[in-house]
Amino acid sequence: MASVNPATEEVLRELECARDVDVQVAVSRAHAAQAAWAEMSVGKRVGILRDFQRLLHERKTEVARLITREAGKPYVEALLTEVMVVLDAARYVIENAHPFLRDEPLPHGGIAMKTKRGVLVREPRGVIGIIAPWNYPFSIPATETLAALATGNAVVLKPSEFTSLVALELESLLHAAGVPKLIFQVLVGDGATGAALMGSAIDKLVFTGSVTTGKRIAQAAAGRLLPVLLELGGKDPMIVLEDADLDVASSGAVWGAFVNAGQACLSVERCYVARGIYEEFLKACVAKVAKLRVGDGIHETTDVGPMIHERQLQIVEEQVEDARRRGARVLAGGRRMTELGANFYAPTVVADVTSEMELMQEETFGPVLAVAAFSGDEEAVALANDSEFGLAASVWTRDSARGERIARRLVAGTVMVNDVIACFGIREAPHGGVKGSGIGRAHGRFGMEEMVRVKYLDVERAAGIKRVWWYGYGEKFARQMEGFADLQFARGVWGRVLGALRAAGVVKGAKL
Repeated sequence: MASVNPATEEVLRELECARDVDVQVAVSRAHAAQAAWAEMSVGKRVGILRDFQRLLHERKTEVARLITREAGKPYVEALLTEVMVVLDAARYVIENAHPFLRDEPLPHGGIAMKTKRGVLVREPRGVIGIIAPWNYPFSIPATETLAALATGNAVVLKPSEFTSLVALELESLLHAAGVPKLIFQVLVGDGATGAALMGSAIDKLVFTGSVTTGKRIAQAAAGRLLPVLLELGGKDPMIVLEDADLDVASSGAVWGAFVNAGQACLSVERCYVARGIYEEFLKACVAKVAKLRVGDGIHETTDVGPMIHERQLQIVEEQVEDARRRGARVLAGGRRMTELGANFYAPTVVADVTSEMELMQEETFGPVLAVAAFSGDEEAVALANDSEFGLAASVWTRDSARGERIARRLVAGTVMVNDVIACFGIREAPHGGVKGSGIGRAHGRFGMEEMVRVKYLDVERAAGIKRVWWYGYGEKFARQMEGFADLQFARGVWGRVLGALRAAGVVKGAKL
């Protein structure tokens, strides 16, 4: 299996695919090693992750350049949306692992349970399998891995076959920082390797990828009750209200649509603009797109790099042509840039798109800004929610209160007002969607919760006293329990007093 630079088509390295037996052995060894890692103090694990953060910071330029060579994105994007995101993810787990894993007291409100002391205990799941995508080959698996390691799990990572070298670099950094080799393992391979990992003895699977594959994984996981975290992409809408700052909103739309050549699950894929400012907004976007510099991401002046491979480019091309045939206007781009290489597609602005077009229904995952007009807030909300996806959305307005009101009506895991995509870089904020966009949440406290099992620990402090609800039933006991229910829940003081009197005999009843 070859790792190829999508900008130059240079073969970076040839790698051997892990076989089924390799996957089974890796998971078995991870299980054997995980107990010792879990027993290690949280402070020691945090110290190792702090060393990882330091090493990554020292090697930030080399790592970012490797990401650019293998994934194609501009160097500055590799630095900002990958390396810096992981540095901050490490910061989050370093700061929060101790308080998160500390036993959490659970007060008891019921009168009958007041003699008990309860705590919630968070324990590692065991071995976490991660199947990672190619579009953010460093920040996505690293963020998930850091949460898993901090909470005492072992990790087996199967990266995309297009970005294996980035995953191997992550492995090298973690091992150099002190993570035991069997606690974090990378298995290079294709879809068959991922299927083998799915079918192995892992304790949870974290998958980022297409809806189609995610559904197959969910069905297979259901058969063995394997917990899954699925992030399955999006068709994120952007709503531009008539009072929005046109210059700011158009710049946000252009960046949100074309960052990483549009190959982001949080990309702006549907842009709905108030009819009164529609043409002016389009004009501003087209002017800004004309200034974008497309090329090899290794050059620091490049704004938009190549797509990952020709198959993905063909999907984009077909969706744009479908929209064109159905009456949409292609105002910019809409063509392959073969003069630059096989995987380049011009940043494209398509106007007058409608809901029946593939461009507004299927995930595009390419450098296309699809724009439609709306009349009124109700129509904007209806259009934005008209999708099988529900990952993220944005609302643009000078009236933040109005923006928040609309945001609360949008069906999505995250809604930003006057910004796009940046939510992915907020470590404290959960990342994940609803509807076809997946199950569960990554990042922050919710992401750490995905990596643990919650155990309720109950200690009865009155150890020498038999519980009144144990055997020894009878008519008298039944009447007393009716009174006990009235004592707690009857309306009015007198009803509760009568309940207390009826229940008073309970403590005198002999119990077996």
